Amino acid sequence: MLGLRGCRLGILYPDIYRVQVQAVIEAACNVKKRGGDPVVEIMVPLVATKEELTSVATDLRAVATEVLEKRAVELPYMVGTMIELPRAAMVADDIAEEAEFFSFGTNDLTQTAFGFSRDDVEGKFMARYLDNKILATNPFESLDERGVGEMVQIACERGRKTREDIKLGICGEHGGDPDSVRFFHRVGLDYVSASPYRVPIARLAAAQAALGESEEASK
Repeated sequence: MLGLRGCRLGILYPDIYRVQVQAVIEAACNVKKRGGDPVVEIMVPLVATKEELTSVATDLRAVATEVLEKRAVELPYMVGTMIELPRAAMVADDIAEEAEFFSFGTNDLTQTAFGFSRDDVEGKFMARYLDNKILATNPFESLDERGVGEMVQIACERGRKTREDIKLGICGEHGGDPDSVRFFHRVGLDYVSASPYRVPIARLAAAQAALGESEEASK
């Protein structure tokens, strides 16, 4: 989980990312030429430093430019990153100099914040932690607002200081948890992503959060 994966793999073996981006841009060009309006967001995972993102993004933008020039298509696209490491959250102001959007990978951010491997702890000791009230809730099901949530909020604030219009969202099981969705609304995220079967719950929770905020503002 903490080894050779994410942007690290892309830095060591850049052709892996190059071929993926080429495929994405080629596909988007096909859609555009058929009259569609594709929205392309290229997300670099597991970034801990701005320099990692710069290294990968520079290469990927060059590939995208080459494809677009070859196909003679004008196609806006965004390059961003998944915030899933505590360090990334703390230096989000630096990373936002390169990233046009953040997607918080709250599954991995929870693992790296707690030092938990989700597959390991849920099968071995999470039940005991919950029974003994060591944890009030499973942090992989409902966001740990005091710790992980604080990092999300810090990253949002610091990212916006650098790039005021940065797009912010989350990707993970927390996107379908009502309590977590309400928290994400409070810190100003633009969207949540969830498993298909949890989308209705996420939509309802987001609507309730917005209505609750509106009622508070009218008092």
